Amino acid sequence: MYAIVYKSDGFPVCQQVAGVSPDPVVTWNTEAAAKAFIASKGGDADFQAVQLTDEAMDKIAQAMGCPVESMMFEPYPS
Repeated sequence: MYAIVYKSDGFPVCQQVAGVSPDPVVTWNTEAAAKAFIASKGGDADFQAVQLTDEAMDKIAQAMGCPVESMMFEPYPS
């Protein structure tokens, strides 16, 4: 699975869900799908696709300001 994060701070693209905190991180099944989404929105300069490894999840949790155990994921399209 891949997440899309801001290049500047590593904060991921999230889906807002009422009553859920932190917001679920949106994921794509393949790197190609994540990159295609970025390109379709003209976001190549600002965003990058990141494979969800343990290290990447730790960095995303740090960027979100939450423990990694509290992160939830939402596949795109949901």
